[in-house]
Amino acid sequence: MRILLTGATGFIGGHILTGLQQAGHEVRACSRRLGVDFNRMVNDDDWMPHLENLDAVINAVGIIAETRGQSFEILHHQAPAALFRACERAGVRRVIQISALGADDRAFTPYQRTKKAADDTLRGTSLEWFVLRPSLVYGKGSSSEALFQFMAALPLIPLVGNGRQQVQPIHVSDLVATVLRCLQPETPARQTLDLVGAQPLALVDWLQLMRRAKGKRPALTLPIPFPLILASAHLSRFLIPMLHPDNLRILDRGNIADAGPLTRFLGRAPLAVEEVFTPKGR
Repeated sequence: MRILLTGATGFIGGHILTGLQQAGHEVRACSRRLGVDFNRMVNDDDWMPHLENLDAVINAVGIIAETRGQSFEILHHQAPAALFRACERAGVRRVIQISALGADDRAFTPYQRTKKAADDTLRGTSLEWFVLRPSLVYGKGSSSEALFQFMAALPLIPLVGNGRQQVQPIHVSDLVATVLRCLQPETPARQTLDLVGAQPLALVDWLQLMRRAKGKRPALTLPIPFPLILASAHLSRFLIPMLHPDNLRILDRGNIADAGPLTRFLGRAPLAVEEVFTPKGR
């Protein structure tokens, strides 16, 4: 297939690009680094020259925190919505939107709400659409995994509150496999799928699992009260965007879903973190 992939130079987009190329698809990569600034792509007509002779579009643009030149409203909502409407005009039938777990009726942060706004625009079209809502995505190049690996390696692991927040990370290879499945002509379209790992686990258990995978003994932990974490995040977010207060609130609420629909979609269970973080020597 001939596919336009936006966000092709990001962590998720880069893995999707490699997967598409390995599957034999012809990919038109699109990103700010490659000369397409989403800030300037908020009208349907802006996208029309990019949609000629295409079979599918995959939108993998996303930011974890806003900066002076990048806003959730434009990058997550306005530009993708314009892209989806342009696809309808151009006759590009199959469109895959990489959204986020929590971008639903309970969304409570700008990150989630703007993702949901674009998702709703896509669902309102006549296109053959897929809305994929991944949890934390880990794998080679993941900034979130790098942060958690750093925390896990410390002799005393700092925890957000008691560290029992429920997470259900999905390996990037399962996300790519889902995208490839969406592109198969026989796959029924107009689906919203939550992309999660095989089962939930507590954040502290994930950190200790990462530690054991490095051949280290379990570490002592330091619970830090959530209000104190939030207060410090107003400054630390400038150094580590993932520590934005809204991201911590998302983490504290829990980031899990039923893995059954994804298992049925793929025809197999998604990877469990234990399968990936196997202690060395075993």
